[in-house]
Amino acid sequence: MWSNAGCTLDASEVIMQLAMLHMENTYKFSNIRIRGRICKTHLPSNTAFRGFGGPQAMLACETIVEHVAACLKCDPFTIQLWNIPRILDELTKSSDFIQRQFNVEEFNRKNIYRKRGISMMPVKFDIGFTVQFLNQAGALVHVYRDGSVVVSHGGVEMGQGLHTKMIAIAAEILGCNIDRIRISETATDKIHNLSPTAASTASDLNGMAVRYACEQIRQRLDTLIVDNNVHISWEDLIKQAYFARLDLCARGFYITPNMFSADFTKNQANYNYFTQGAAVTEVELDVLTGDWHLLRVDILMDVGTSLNPYIDIGQIEGGFMQRIGLYTMEELIWGDEKLNKWIPPGELFTCGVDTYKIPSFSDVPIDFRVSLLSDSLNPRAIYSSKGIGEPPVLLAASAFFCFKISM
Repeated sequence: MWSNAGCTLDASEVIMQLAMLHMENTYKFSNIRIRGRICKTHLPSNTAFRGFGGPQAMLACETIVEHVAACLKCDPFTIQLWNIPRILDELTKSSDFIQRQFNVEEFNRKNIYRKRGISMMPVKFDIGFTVQFLNQAGALVHVYRDGSVVVSHGGVEMGQGLHTKMIAIAAEILGCNIDRIRISETATDKIHNLSPTAASTASDLNGMAVRYACEQIRQRLDTLIVDNNVHISWEDLIKQAYFARLDLCARGFYITPNMFSADFTKNQANYNYFTQGAAVTEVELDVLTGDWHLLRVDILMDVGTSLNPYIDIGQIEGGFMQRIGLYTMEELIWGDEKLNKWIPPGELFTCGVDTYKIPSFSDVPIDFRVSLLSDSLNPRAIYSSKGIGEPPVLLAASAFFCFKISM
């Protein structure tokens, strides 16, 4: 694998490491050697983005599987089915994948200038930081005498619903309504030595830290509950605790157990668990103009016992569409004396929304169906949930293979 790092290293080393670790996707390769090479070039460096090398590596992996299927004269779906049978079985039925394959073939026979393609792609994403020391988090919880609760944790809310999940965890353990809880801004004067909000670990790490802090407070409150006040309101209970001089503040700290840093010299890597899923994507392509539409996307993800299904489904939809841009329209155009003579050498032409195109409303699938795998447990994370931040972005590669099939 070769990486264009630009003129500085930036995050290219970590991205290459993670790309190598994600190269196998959902498959078991009995014999494989992966070598990564980071190239220093004359271009400015780019930094990391959601997926951190995974989307690039898994695209290469699925291309290999496609070639293997061609050599075996079978459908890639046959090989995929060997690896995560439950998810693919359920998705095959719910998406009517087999019948739609026949429908696509029939459509392509009847149409000359418009073609369709349908493809299925599985994903297995490793959850956890590859360096041991980052797998830690802290939280600070204050309960005030009016019954209000302020939670501080080390995660950054960037639209992924992290704060909402932390509020739900705190409310569940403390036994109060969610409207009594608010999240304080993420700041180092409250939570020290923060780990990055990355690697799809924010809910796992910070959720456990919030849980530990709230459990301490709840244990103190339980000492006030006796037979004659079992049904006492939250506000009255806190008032009693205040007059009883109980400490209504607690700090929680969590480290992911049994984690060690990856060592590429010894072929050793370690993750907490895996998030798996699959997608069936169908596209229609105008072979004369190159115009295309996502006709239908079916996604089935194993997120364990979801902390908030609505948030997780939103993350799956958003992550998929975000990476549709990578595989279909987003492109960096640099000045080059041979290819782009009209741009000064080394200058980035696609430096704004007028030239660098990202997916918009019209690119969203006409029929977008997302479901979560039922009866799935994960004892290695908070309330048996799973990280969902990055895994869905890898499924967008299914659209790339749809275009290959349609052409």
